Amino acid sequence: MTTPAMQSREDVYQQLHDYLVDLFEVPSEDISPDARLFEDLDLDSIDAVDLIVKFQELIGKKVPATEFRSVRTVDDVVEKIHALVNA
Repeated sequence: MTTPAMQSREDVYQQLHDYLVDLFEVPSEDISPDARLFEDLDLDSIDAVDLIVKFQELIGKKVPATEFRSVRTVDDVVEKIHALVNA
């Protein structure tokens, strides 16, 4: 079952964008698909865990931390979450 609000990559991107702005105070203009989470958006490993937890709450599925070890950019996160939601 997919979460109705998260069916497309665009929906996942928008939700991620909102989380980054609202929870981590990342300026909206800094967020783009190729923005690097740590270098460009100044997130740290604790922020990354918090982000995973927020998506878990939203989609109602466990997000394995191992899936996110290779994540470096906003688009990487979108791809992982989109694939998980639609698995």
